[in-house]
Amino acid sequence: MKLPLDLPLLVTIIFVSQEENSILSLNVPASPGYYQDGDFIIGGLFSLRVTDDNTRFGFKDNVYIQENVYVDLTKHYQHLLAMVFAIEKINKDLNILFNMSLGFHLFNVDFIETKAVKSSMSLLSGKSPPIPNYDCRSEKRNKLVAVVGGVSTQITAQSSQVLSLYNVPQISYGPFDYSLRDRVHFQSLYQFPMNPTALYQGFIQLMMHFGWIWVGLVVPDDIRGEMFLRDMTQEMINSGLCVAFAERIPEFPAMDTINNQIFVERFTFSNVTVVFGDTYSLLRFVYKILCNIIFGNVWVTTSYWDITISPFGQKLSYTYFGGGLSFSVHMDEIPGFEGFLKNVQPAKYPQDIFIQDVWSILFECPYLDQHGIRELSKCEQNGTLETRGLHVWDMNTSPQSYNVYGAVHVIAKALHEELSLRLEEESLDNGASMAPHPWQLHEFLQKFELERSFVKKKIVNENISTTKLDIFNYQSLLNGTEAHVKVGEFVFESNSVQHLSLNDKLITWGEHFNETPSAVCSQSCPPGFRKTALEGKPFCCFDCIPCPDGEIANETNMDQCVKCPEDEYPNRQKNECLPKIMMFLSYEDPLGAVLVSMALGLSVLTALILGLFIQYRDTPIVRANNRNLSYLLLVALMLCFFCSLVFIGQPTPVTCILRQTFFGVVFSVAVSAILAKTFIVIVAFKTVTPRSKFQMWMVTRFSNAIVFSGSFIQVCICTIWLGTSPPFPDMDAQSEYGQIILQCNEGSTAAFYCVLGYLGFLALLSLMIAFLARRLPDSFNEAKLITFSMLVFCSVWICFIPTYLSTKGKTMVALETFSILASSAGLLGCIFLPKCYLILLRADNISRKKFLNKFLPRGKEINFQMT
Repeated sequence: MKLPLDLPLLVTIIFVSQEENSILSLNVPASPGYYQDGDFIIGGLFSLRVTDDNTRFGFKDNVYIQENVYVDLTKHYQHLLAMVFAIEKINKDLNILFNMSLGFHLFNVDFIETKAVKSSMSLLSGKSPPIPNYDCRSEKRNKLVAVVGGVSTQITAQSSQVLSLYNVPQISYGPFDYSLRDRVHFQSLYQFPMNPTALYQGFIQLMMHFGWIWVGLVVPDDIRGEMFLRDMTQEMINSGLCVAFAERIPEFPAMDTINNQIFVERFTFSNVTVVFGDTYSLLRFVYKILCNIIFGNVWVTTSYWDITISPFGQKLSYTYFGGGLSFSVHMDEIPGFEGFLKNVQPAKYPQDIFIQDVWSILFECPYLDQHGIRELSKCEQNGTLETRGLHVWDMNTSPQSYNVYGAVHVIAKALHEELSLRLEEESLDNGASMAPHPWQLHEFLQKFELERSFVKKKIVNENISTTKLDIFNYQSLLNGTEAHVKVGEFVFESNSVQHLSLNDKLITWGEHFNETPSAVCSQSCPPGFRKTALEGKPFCCFDCIPCPDGEIANETNMDQCVKCPEDEYPNRQKNECLPKIMMFLSYEDPLGAVLVSMALGLSVLTALILGLFIQYRDTPIVRANNRNLSYLLLVALMLCFFCSLVFIGQPTPVTCILRQTFFGVVFSVAVSAILAKTFIVIVAFKTVTPRSKFQMWMVTRFSNAIVFSGSFIQVCICTIWLGTSPPFPDMDAQSEYGQIILQCNEGSTAAFYCVLGYLGFLALLSLMIAFLARRLPDSFNEAKLITFSMLVFCSVWICFIPTYLSTKGKTMVALETFSILASSAGLLGCIFLPKCYLILLRADNISRKKFLNKFLPRGKEINFQMT
């Protein structure tokens, strides 16, 4: 035994035996690890079981404490075999290490940190129990060049604290952990690079693919779990997804602080749960799941958590975790490794102290006693690992085994380059030693990238630009066996360049779902509805309310409804916009046809009356009250009926101008003529002296002046209207649902009401004058007829104004047209129909001359003619 002077002094200890009270003999038993000699030794720290931490840290081997094994991780034995296979393959390769061999020294540390520290010190001293600061090997030099391990952050961190003191390179084959990148505390530690953003985006793209927006998160209660929870929550929020719950799992075997009732309730919040961690850190979570009712959740995780492992040693995993989806970093096949695994048997590796326990568990050897020791000789010795079930063994290469294989190759290449330099220097100094110190490999390790392909160059601790993740589905096959079936892949280059490829037809959802499960807080709002937030709830929880009028939602779960364009309108479901129908009062429209028929009929009737009056122009009834005014009034009424036709049909610039102006002027002529006739009645009976032709001439001229001036004022109003703000064609897309109303915009509403107001003024004036003349003799007196006709006229237009203001579209146009026809028909019927009756049916009409002579003294009869 010699003291290595080139290593730092840790501690000087004298060991005293509890039994003999003397210095403990240094002839300690051989190392409990699996050792194979070689020119260079690579250490290995593996975790094959989960046990109680009953290890007493010290350097004695005479005290044995029975360990309580919680679960045998037989699948982890593949990690160890990957190292054995890699070293065998390298030793057979004559092109590497200059015909020198690699050996190994492998330890099982059982996820116990004190075992990891003790095993690391054993690797340094060459003995177990270890002798700190001493190299107990018989060789002249220390063969240890590097260490591969461990599988968890805790094991890696504790072993690195020891190995870093001696600058021994250590490559962790477990999941990448940012907390281990601290070069102060872990200066000789290397990890396989992994871009965590790629994993986050893979999870998120999978959720979005299946529409899972309300998802639970489960993480270990440690720093790595907190980092994942923080980053994943933010990424989910950025993508419009919500965290239904977050469960932190205390690491086994720490005290269980989980409230079981709350634990069970949380997993009813969502059908989908994302689980982050590894098999060991999530062991308590698995215990909790298996000890409760079946939740029926879909589990989304990584390959570092083996969901097929059951702590109870039974095939319970598929019942609870069947249909789960796991992400695994894409790996190339390791040439020859599957065949190597098929040929592994205890007899082939007699020095492997671990294969005995693993084999007895895999092939269910019977127990010898109550202490759980199995009798290996009574179970199948020549069996093959490929016959074992998925819950205890997997012939597919695990990511950890892949990392172990890659780590050994990287160490071998670094060692080869170091030896190459030494061979070059040997020509100068033949006495130079060929044995490199472990720390001398760092320079070469940093030149290689620990990626997933062993063909390309590799660099340790560098992020990978492109990450490819395979997606596996935990299935039960038709033959009753269980398997991880690849169902897709996810390629991540950047946040903007990523691609998810998934074969939905290959996916099965376990025993609880026959179709893709949903994971939502609230059911999706269908098209036609929008989301409204619920107070105190995440944004994924909402109510659905219908879109308001004029708006649609053409997709599910829209935050806001959108308005339809002006020329479109929402359908009744409010999920799409339809082209609006162009509407106007057309000639083909039933209402338009009725109004046209009325206008034409009344126009014909007016023409017939005019013809009748012309034919009987010399009769007293026609000659009374100025027959020329009667002709003018009939022509004006005929034009009034015709002007109503301008309101029917698609509006054009010409028709819009003619509608109101033509109507206003023609009606002004008609009402002015009536006003003039009323004036003549009063003058004829109260003012005119009999046989005074001059007075009658003046009355006639004055009546003509009334008609001209009354019409001229209206013409002036219309001229001003057209000169300032003329009517024009317009579209109303708001008034009627699903319709665009083609109409005439008055341009100036004030001018329009001025026209109507002036007509009203003339009508009221005529009504008042006619009302004053109502008591005059009635044989040829039109005063009563004019009074009644103006009452009808005013009634129609007084009713028109409020109704006009309350209607829209073609109904408004029809109302104005009907008012024109009704008021004109009222004038025609009230003034001229009684005269037609007298002309056609009263042949014994008395003349106005005879009528007046009745009231005059004999000898003073008058003889005059009114034209």
